[in-house]
Amino acid sequence: MNKLMRILRHRWWDEADTRRLLGEDALQRLEQRVQASEARHTGEIRLCIEGSLPMSYLWRNADARERALTMFGKLQVWDTEDNNGVLIYLLLVEHRIEIVADRALARRVDQGQWDAIVHGMCDTFRAGRIEEGLNRAIDAVTELLVQHFPLPAGQAGVNELADRPHVR
Repeated sequence: MNKLMRILRHRWWDEADTRRLLGEDALQRLEQRVQASEARHTGEIRLCIEGSLPMSYLWRNADARERALTMFGKLQVWDTEDNNGVLIYLLLVEHRIEIVADRALARRVDQGQWDAIVHGMCDTFRAGRIEEGLNRAIDAVTELLVQHFPLPAGQAGVNELADRPHVR
């Protein structure tokens, strides 16, 4: 797709489209699912859902991965005590999914496992079930975090990041 067509596609999507696909009720359910997940491990999960890329990304032909890495920093997912935060990034206009894990978790999970999570999300997104796809991703990331960073018995987790999905 040429650059002009890509820019036009992105300009047709905005936050209102994102909120139409994922209403307030869905956002609350996703927030609760993240909270329930984080009660089982010491990691942090952040969801970032964007309708389109900012114009500055489009002009320089940047991709969803670059944006996900930027949001990983902006949302401070990299700044957790145990370096085990995970960003699940969804770019709706391009149907792109990116998962960015901080270094402590990234050292323990190979790329094939991340790819399998993304693949599982794609199937539900193609069917128009955005919330279900995000739930699958949260559940899969939760299992990895429980495996590698379980919450010690009798200990309460510390919530270092917002659980509410970041929507733009």
